[in-house]
Order: sequence, then C-alpha cells, then structure tokens
Amino acid sequence: MVVKKGDMGLAIGKGGSNINKVKKLIRKDIEVVEHSNDIKEFIENLFRPASVKSVELLTKNDKCCAYVEVLTKHKGIAIGKNGKRIKKVKLLVKRSQGIDNVIIK
Repeated sequence: MVVKKGDMGLAIGKGGSNINKVKKLIRKDIEVVEHSNDIKEFIENLFRPASVKSVELLTKNDKCCAYVEVLTKHKGIAIGKNGKRIKKVKLLVKRSQGIDNVIIK
C-alpha cells in the first residue's frame, strides 16, 4: 500500500489498528510504503529495511532504468525471497514513475 508522504502514521493507526482492519478485510499481509515525488527517495522507501547506498537513473532509447546500489549484506533483503521484493519494486516504480527496469548492484 503506497501512502502520501507524511501519512504513514495515519495509515498504520494507533497500535496498528488500521493495518489490522485492512488485513482482515482483504485477508492478505500488507506492506505500507511512503510515496515521494523524488524518484530516488521513492525507490529507497520501497527497499526499506535494506540500506540503499545510491540510486542512479539512466535513460537510453526512451527507456529509463534505475540502478540501485545496496550494502552487500543487505542484497538478500533487497531481492527478497524468490525475488518477491524486487518484483514488487519494479511493478510499483513502473506504475507510478514510468521507470522500465530496476537493477540491483
């Protein structure tokens, strides 16, 4: 779930009450991410709790690609189990920012 910048506390609710209500309604786990108009900051938010060193955006032949450098010990967190986190990041970045690919260095 992507929320406006500064609305993370409202989305979670007191003691996680809002998150728990939504979890019960849709019967799925939920992850809340704070949106940002700055593409680099938004990508960093998507990769949390992994520590992102840098985000580099490159455009070639009308295709935009984000190269994300994470700490070596956090690469597993950034990729996720069976690539689940990186797939989610690619989907959200493509949908909201128009970036075609995200590559972890």
